Amino acid sequence: MIDTHAHLFLPEFANDLDEVVQRAKQAGITKILLPNIDETTVAPLHQTVSLYPEFFYPMMGLHPLSIKDNWRGQLTIIKTYLDEKQYVAVGEIGLDFYRDYGMPRSIQEQVLETQLEWALEKGLPVSLHTRNAIDRTIEIVSEYAKKGLKGVFHCFTGTYDQAQKILDLGFYIGVGGVITFSKVKLGEEVIKKIGLNGVILETDAPYLAPQPRRGRRNESAYLKYVAEFISKLLNIPIEKVDKTTSENAVNLFAIPPTDDIGQDT
Repeated sequence: MIDTHAHLFLPEFANDLDEVVQRAKQAGITKILLPNIDETTVAPLHQTVSLYPEFFYPMMGLHPLSIKDNWRGQLTIIKTYLDEKQYVAVGEIGLDFYRDYGMPRSIQEQVLETQLEWALEKGLPVSLHTRNAIDRTIEIVSEYAKKGLKGVFHCFTGTYDQAQKILDLGFYIGVGGVITFSKVKLGEEVIKKIGLNGVILETDAPYLAPQPRRGRRNESAYLKYVAEFISKLLNIPIEKVDKTTSENAVNLFAIPPTDDIGQDT
């Protein structure tokens, strides 16, 4: 399995990162993608990747909830790193309209569009944060998709219609622990209808741990619970879930394939 979205460079993992990595490997995780948050997390991101360079794959971007009054300066810093180092995606970027905790929507959209342009210039996919903003993000991204942009709607919790629009753009949906929550209908109303063709797996660690670990710090090893849930939901072997979602991740992020991709299961 590939965990396509985890923040293992955050302080929550400062004391036991090695153990977290070992548990992930024991659970069948072969790669973990690390999306940046803002200019303050770049150093710990790079340091974390340097510890396991064949296991961690970094992204670079400015998260919508990290946008400050000096957002132009923030973007300049992020772009400098994007130009200097190799990343698998521009992320985590997007829109967050939840209770208007973030900057005004117009500024969020301007920051997003700037980073979408970077992704096109670099030929990189994007990892999109879309809390309470899926429809607006689809509207914005659709113009860039026409120019060849690819990416994932991270932590997708939307409807079947929204999922279909995303897939029609050539984008993927990222599915994590939320699918295991009893009040969430993502499995029954979306995944059962679309299957796995447009799905990649993620944890968003340290956030959103799945059942039966809900309420604890999330970590990449817990991706197995998401895969098990989907396996039962679709009545298919868990190996099929692992293989298909890993192939999707490899195709989207242009990362080296896992050893078993392409083999019959």
